Amino acid sequence: MASSHTVLMRLVASAYSIAQKAGMIVRHVIAEGDLGIVEKTCATDLQTKADRLVQMSICSSLARKFPKLTIIGEEDLPSEEVDQELIEDGQWEEILKQPCPSQYSSIKEEDLVVWVDPLDGTKEYTEGLLDNVTVLIGIAYEGKAIAGIINQPYYNYQAGPDAVLGRTIWGVLGLGAFGFQLKEAPAGKHIVTTTRSHSNKLVTDCVTAMNPDDVLRVGGAGNKIIQLIEGKASAYVFASPGCKKWDTCAPEVILHAVGGKLTDIHGNALQYNKEVKHMNSAGVLAALRNYDYYASRVPESVKQALVP
Repeated sequence: MASSHTVLMRLVASAYSIAQKAGMIVRHVIAEGDLGIVEKTCATDLQTKADRLVQMSICSSLARKFPKLTIIGEEDLPSEEVDQELIEDGQWEEILKQPCPSQYSSIKEEDLVVWVDPLDGTKEYTEGLLDNVTVLIGIAYEGKAIAGIINQPYYNYQAGPDAVLGRTIWGVLGLGAFGFQLKEAPAGKHIVTTTRSHSNKLVTDCVTAMNPDDVLRVGGAGNKIIQLIEGKASAYVFASPGCKKWDTCAPEVILHAVGGKLTDIHGNALQYNKEVKHMNSAGVLAALRNYDYYASRVPESVKQALVP
């Protein structure tokens, strides 16, 4: 019986299935050939048909099952009747077999805030850099990110035409993170991952101050955190106000669940309560290990320029 499971674990199990459905929609839009691209605020701030359909799918599917949730999505969409084909009402049974961490066992539906990025890495999606793309569903309680789901619709796409595409990573604080193989970046190497399409002098100054052995410029916050947990990069440095709460909520949980740390450039924890401003105006600093090294190297000029 579903009722014997806690609200949090039922929500995570549902969000997992909903994220998998979202990945299928993302692949379907590309397969159809018309991305339906719209410029939102500028040429690097794009929205596609996939962004719109996935957000409708995720938000409507969650709202039907958990009507008291607060759901905050990236896209500003008109409220309209959602096609039944977009609704996912399944749940991932494997998650329901896991114990809910005791500190979250009595959480009520109305206490939770869900942050949704239907397509993280939209610009890369439009340019065919498909491994940069993720779907993000983050779950917060009392302002803290506590559970997250990341779907990579095109995981494995370079393995040839017969490859099975996509994977879903999920995690709950106090339980762990699942769906990937944890790997650390080479010891003694400082490999920094940062923005590909939203760089500026502050970003460059901050990255340079890390004294990096290598710099990886890629799209998507979800993708950058995956680089940290899979050992491709040792720090994610973004000294700019471009990132939003829906970009960081789910990835932060996955990183924290395996012992990493994500903060703003000043070292402050990010807040995810429903009244909070959406912009991470003081940037993002994250590492799986040796967070303090990177935090200690953030220039004062960068800190002064980025007000929380």
